[in-house]
Amino acid sequence: MNEQRLDTPAGPLDAYLFHPEEGTAQGPLPGVVVVHDAIGLNDDTKQICQRIANEGYVVLAPDLYSRGGKARCVTRVLKDLWAQEGRTVDDLLAARDHLLGRDDCTSTIGIVGFCMGGGFAIVMAPKGFEASAPFYGVVPRNLAEAVQGACPLVASFGKRDPLLVGGEKRLRKACDEHGVELDARTYPGVGHSFVNKLDYGPATPLLKITGFAYGHDAAEDAWQRVFAFFRTHLAD
Repeated sequence: MNEQRLDTPAGPLDAYLFHPEEGTAQGPLPGVVVVHDAIGLNDDTKQICQRIANEGYVVLAPDLYSRGGKARCVTRVLKDLWAQEGRTVDDLLAARDHLLGRDDCTSTIGIVGFCMGGGFAIVMAPKGFEASAPFYGVVPRNLAEAVQGACPLVASFGKRDPLLVGGEKRLRKACDEHGVELDARTYPGVGHSFVNKLDYGPATPLLKITGFAYGHDAAEDAWQRVFAFFRTHLAD
């Protein structure tokens, strides 16, 4: 992992770059942009980035809160998600272009996101990516319009997620309407953030009861689906 500075229309943005660990793959390799959730770019997300990289990818994770801090940025980022345009969309396009400009990266780029970031993975799917993997992605307004012209998607939801009831059904309907390839699954017994190993402090026990907890078996199955999907769609 090493830090990067992305050139964006709104100014420099911090990001982290990940390569396969020594001996696991050789480049040039396809690229993957990882979009963090509303909590921010934490250690758990960075560990996930390294896991993706070890499957044979150059991974770039922009810190969407680094230009002004979380308190000032979170509202703007969420606003851009609902609008499906704005500074955050430009930032993610800059992340894609940063990977495309690297000698160790091929011309095929995927995108992965979690919760808020999963929503952006859906929004960005028509914007120059070859595959998108939203995990419990916030389903955007005007979903059918958002996925028009989208790249293939592999989406994962949790049945016990109180925030995204019917998320798979809505995404599937929109993708079917526009002929977008979709591999979607809703996992029973798990809820929101089931692939993230997060510590919410004193609220952790209550959040587990309400469906906010890591679920090992579902997480591993979801990752295997994503990696198989990416091998198909990001192969150079």
